[in-house]
Amino acid sequence: MIHPSAIIDPSANIGENVSIGAFSIIDANVTIGDNCKIDPHVWITNQSTLGSDNFVGYGSHIGGDPQDLSFDPTTESFVRIGDHNTLREHVTINRSTSAGGATVMGNHNMLMINSHLAHDVQMGDHNILANAVLIAGHIHMGNHAFLGGGAGFHQFIKIGDYAMSQGNAAISKDIPPYAMVHGQNQLGGLNAIALRRAGFDPKTRSEIKALFKLLFKSEHNMAEALIECQKQTWSPAAQSLIDSVSHPSKKGVMM
Repeated sequence: MIHPSAIIDPSANIGENVSIGAFSIIDANVTIGDNCKIDPHVWITNQSTLGSDNFVGYGSHIGGDPQDLSFDPTTESFVRIGDHNTLREHVTINRSTSAGGATVMGNHNMLMINSHLAHDVQMGDHNILANAVLIAGHIHMGNHAFLGGGAGFHQFIKIGDYAMSQGNAAISKDIPPYAMVHGQNQLGGLNAIALRRAGFDPKTRSEIKALFKLLFKSEHNMAEALIECQKQTWSPAAQSLIDSVSHPSKKGVMM
């Protein structure tokens, strides 16, 4: 299952039933879990860890140095990837800028061709990044988001659960959960189709829709809308939307 031309450091920890293609490089102290498939010409370095059942496509690079001019290459930092992720061709995932820190990906994510996760990104589960999506440093991304091809996301922002962006969008503010965005920081509306497909019951969907309208489409400014929100009790799904606008990143929430 390991091509004879692959270069694997003796200290690498390779699980059961792992396939490693021609001319791939697995550096010192890298861990690759069971049932992973590594295509040819892949480079995994800097003690990166992959869980089980991951696919890494041709030409991908995991664990490379951050693209930060102030970074000291002697810093020990990491990439941590969970289980059942698909990384297609030429995906790049950079390690953290902080000593002992990690760029983290959860489970069941799909990163299409040429997509990029910069240093210190924290990604949840079941996200899809289409071709050439660029995620800058220190972005926190939730679960079940879909980001359209060629979209770029500025450092330090948050991307909420079930968010969706148009292809080629340019985003430098937080995307609220359940929101659709486009263009340059343009909030489109509620991602109602994703909520229905995800199995949210009609009552919860109606509640999220009403809350979304109150926060983003009413005559109230955000501070006033949050005061109005406190007048009733919300389900956990709706409360996550309130929490996201109550505790934004330093870039602020898209309005």
